[in-house]
Amino acid sequence: MAKVKIENLNKKFGEVTAVKDLNLTIEDGEFLVLLGPSGCGKTTTLRCIAGLETITNGRILIDDKLVNDLPPKDRDVSMVFQSYALFPHMNVFDNIGFPLKMRKVPKEEIKQKVAETAKLLQISELLMRRPKELSGGQMQRVALGRSIIREPKVFLMDEPLSNLDAKLRIYMRAELKALQKRLGITTIYVTHDQVEAITMADRVAILNNGILQQLGNSSDIYDNPKNIFVGSFIGSPPLNLLDCLLVKKKEKVFLKSDDFMFDVSHIDKLQKVATSTELVLGFRPEDAHIKKTKSSDYSFEAEIYVMEPLGAQLLITLVPGCKELIKVTEAPHFKAKIGEKVWISLDKQKLHVFDKKTEVAIV
Repeated sequence: MAKVKIENLNKKFGEVTAVKDLNLTIEDGEFLVLLGPSGCGKTTTLRCIAGLETITNGRILIDDKLVNDLPPKDRDVSMVFQSYALFPHMNVFDNIGFPLKMRKVPKEEIKQKVAETAKLLQISELLMRRPKELSGGQMQRVALGRSIIREPKVFLMDEPLSNLDAKLRIYMRAELKALQKRLGITTIYVTHDQVEAITMADRVAILNNGILQQLGNSSDIYDNPKNIFVGSFIGSPPLNLLDCLLVKKKEKVFLKSDDFMFDVSHIDKLQKVATSTELVLGFRPEDAHIKKTKSSDYSFEAEIYVMEPLGAQLLITLVPGCKELIKVTEAPHFKAKIGEKVWISLDKQKLHVFDKKTEVAIV
């Protein structure tokens, strides 16, 4: 087990900057997820830690040891790929035991460690099968077994569940998290799936265009997004965003648009932090409720556009006067009609306000 420290990491491919000035510390035994859209630099970061990419500048330390110039085999890390990368001509036993065989470990010790690893992953009955005889979930376990048996200081995982079907992915998510806690091995996990990230991680590092946007635990990132990108990327459905203006009237401060005028005099930070009067109001779908009549000062009118039953809840898309589609979740028994005019009532304690110019959160 080890702490991983990334200091001012930069990685360029020609003129393209894939990772820019990244600073991260992954604590001993921590499960950290690198999350972001395709092309944001998360896999490049992982490959730099593994030694599969040469960094442009910066420092990578594993267990307080500088590894910039060390080849991958000497970094004591183990990487699990999206494609599993199993040897098709070898059975499960030989695939799992391959790293030990390369280290010239005695056959009896390999046999013992493969048996222990297979038992841990509940694949003991599969040891004589070839990869083509395995399901996706079974192949994933074999790939994990090959990494575990090495007893590395750090696990590096690049979207290891993306090839599984939805039901198996949910099952493997829980299994992988439980396994990591049981082994206590520092793990850095790459995914573009936000649900995967927030359910598995001790902390999540969100990247965009090679730049770290926010680092924190799941609830911090969901409840307090630092900018518009994080707010709109995290959450399913994501944060609703509406343009508005900051205006003063008779010693009071309001957020104003064509659809609403909300008194926000109680939020002192608005006037102090905003770089201009142009702001963006954000709210989560679950922090708004649909009413037949105006029920509070934090309400505005909209028309129901579409309704999507999701079992445990009803997802409703609405169109306010500004024509920006917004989404609200209600209980599954909620009754309304397409085209009906209703009022959207917001929880004023859970509003998010962003500076439109900088896109940084004010509240």
